[in-house]
Amino acid sequence: MNDSFPPQPHRPEVHGHRGCRGLRPENTLPAFLHAVALGADVLELDVVISQDHQVVVSHEPWLSAKLGRDALGQLIDPAQEQQYNLYQLPYAAIRRCAVGEWPHPDFPEQQPIPSYRPLLCDMLRQAAAASQLQGRSIGFSVEIKSSPEGDDVFHPRPAQFVDLVMAELQTAEAIDRTTLLSFDPRVLQAARHSYPGLALCLLIEDHLPPVAELFGALGFEPEVLGPDFHLLSAATVQGIRAEYPELRLAPWTVNTPAELALVLSWQTDAITTDYPDRLLSLLGKA
Repeated sequence: MNDSFPPQPHRPEVHGHRGCRGLRPENTLPAFLHAVALGADVLELDVVISQDHQVVVSHEPWLSAKLGRDALGQLIDPAQEQQYNLYQLPYAAIRRCAVGEWPHPDFPEQQPIPSYRPLLCDMLRQAAAASQLQGRSIGFSVEIKSSPEGDDVFHPRPAQFVDLVMAELQTAEAIDRTTLLSFDPRVLQAARHSYPGLALCLLIEDHLPPVAELFGALGFEPEVLGPDFHLLSAATVQGIRAEYPELRLAPWTVNTPAELALVLSWQTDAITTDYPDRLLSLLGKA
C-alpha cells in the first residue's frame, strides 16, 4: 500500500494591509473586520500615540487630508495637514475626526464607510472576537513608524513608544500572535532589549543592502524581513533563503493579479496586500 501523499502547494500567509485598504477605509474597524471575514490570516496596521498616551491606529501621526475631516467636521488643507499633529491631540478629539466618508482616489474598489481612527485595544478585541466566531485565530502585524527627526515631535522616543504598544498587546493577550514591524532600527533594537520573546520584522524600502549585510545596522537577525516586493526577484529570494534559513519573508504591498502571481512563484512566507480577496482567490485556485 502506498501511504505517500502528493506534496501540497505552498500557501503563504495572507496579510491584509491596513485591514484591506483596497476594499474599505484604511486602518478602520470596518476594514479589519472585513479582512477577517474574507479569511485573511494576519491584519497589518500602523499605530501612533496621542497626547494622552493612547495607542491609536493610524498610518500618519497627523490628520491626512485624503482620509477625512478635523474634529470640527471641517475639510483639511493638504498643505496644512501636518499641523494636525495627533501627538498633540487627546484621543477624545481624534475620535471625533471622521474618516472614510468619500471614495479614496487611489482605490476605486474601496467602499466608503464613515468611521474613525480606533484605539489599538478596541481593534484587537473586535478582530479577535470576529475570528473566534469563525473558529480560528487572527494574527497581527503592528507597525511603529518613527524617526530621529520625529522624536518628541510626532511620537515618543523608541523605548517609550514600544512600551506603550506592548502594554496594549499584553492586556489583549495578543503578544504570541503579533509581530512588531518598523523601518526604524532603533524601534526593533528597543523591542529586542526589553521584550526578547516578541517577533520582530525589519521593513525595507528603496534599497536592499547586499544579502550578507542585510542586518548590519540592526545588529541582529529578526524573525521576519519585510521588503518592498519591487526590491525582490526569484534569485534574490533564493539568496536570502540560503544566507538566513530561519528568516521569514513577508514582502509588501502586492496588489495586481500579475504581481500577486509573480510573488506567489517566489514562495515567500507571507504576502501583504491591499486586496486580500484577490490573493485568497488565487490561492483557492492553486
